[in-house]
Amino acid sequence: MARTTKPLTNTEVKQAKPREKVYTLSDGGGLQLRVKPNGSKLWLFDYLRPYTKKRTCLSFGSYPALSIADARIKRELARELLAKDVDPKDHRDDEKRLNESAHSNTLENIASQWLEVKKTTVSADHATDSWRSLELHVFPKLGKTPIHKITAIKTIETIKPIAAKGSLETVKRLCQRLNEVMVYAVNSGLITANPLAGIGKAFQLPAKQHLPTLRPEQLPTLMKVLPLASIKLTTRCLIEWQLHTMVRPGEAAGTQWDEIDFKNALWTIPADRMKSKKQHTVPLSQQSVALLKLMETLSSKSNYVFPSDRNHHKHANASTANTALKRMGFDKKLVAHGMRSLASTILNEQGFDPDLIEAALAHIGKNEVRNAYNRAEYIERRKPLMEWWSDYIDQAATGNMSLSGQKGLKLVNL
Repeated sequence: MARTTKPLTNTEVKQAKPREKVYTLSDGGGLQLRVKPNGSKLWLFDYLRPYTKKRTCLSFGSYPALSIADARIKRELARELLAKDVDPKDHRDDEKRLNESAHSNTLENIASQWLEVKKTTVSADHATDSWRSLELHVFPKLGKTPIHKITAIKTIETIKPIAAKGSLETVKRLCQRLNEVMVYAVNSGLITANPLAGIGKAFQLPAKQHLPTLRPEQLPTLMKVLPLASIKLTTRCLIEWQLHTMVRPGEAAGTQWDEIDFKNALWTIPADRMKSKKQHTVPLSQQSVALLKLMETLSSKSNYVFPSDRNHHKHANASTANTALKRMGFDKKLVAHGMRSLASTILNEQGFDPDLIEAALAHIGKNEVRNAYNRAEYIERRKPLMEWWSDYIDQAATGNMSLSGQKGLKLVNL
């Protein structure tokens, strides 16, 4: 007949006195109270490990911090695990690791991991802008919060002040970026569901606005104001360079000398600098080459065609052209990116092949085979388009000394 153990009473546990050596009192079912000579009392669970059948002890905690009732609850939970051939000690260690991992996986840490993946599909400027927006508006309040504790309520409360200022476009982008981070966390197995899936619905949508640009008939106005503007020569060249080449502001500002093939009059922008992460080649018109020749006298010692004023080892800021356009009186009328729209409008109105225009603007369609063909075959066909566009700009600048034309160069030489 199996021997039964009489459960301990609260009084027995409380009054257990220390002895010269460690001793234990059994409560039954593997639960024991270990009493040490210094008087400390520790609850232990004595059991046989699954599979190995080796005897071991698992500490539950000390008395009186852990009462006899709570110790018995822990014992029953451990016995349930053993019934499923799960080692209670291994289970506890796994839970501890998961908990520690969950608390180290803060929103900021996971966002940084998401950004590394994001960088492979967007331009460096876009990635930087994404991170800065989170760094400025979200991380101060939520950055140190474990990813599994991020809730829609906390996030909405964090974003509300931005919405109250009327910065609805910023709110929209923050909601999009936070959702991307949470989807990354779900796909990485860190959380089971995205708690921010619908937070964008909590805010008013921004009014849909197109980037400010000029009408075709207003191009002469820009070319008239440009030579009279109180801006640095490098900035003026940068604006004209972007206008002639039809690239994005960041791509223009980051132009490097080793990307230029003077012999074949080509500018090849590497994939990592392009929004689409696809290499883009720009046939250079005579006027574009003239701008480069002018910049050689100013920046030949730098790796960049348009170096930063403060540090020639860095390129001009992507917002340099925008800032200059504002100073020139084009605030809310024209942004640097809007010069691409202006070029597109004029070229389409002149009847140029839409596919050539899209290729010149580095717009990527969904058909990868067609995209590959475009890149391979359109370079030669785009050359006349680029020459025509630069000539058109020169005509708009007639009498206003464009830097890419002879008049502009003579003015600079004076």
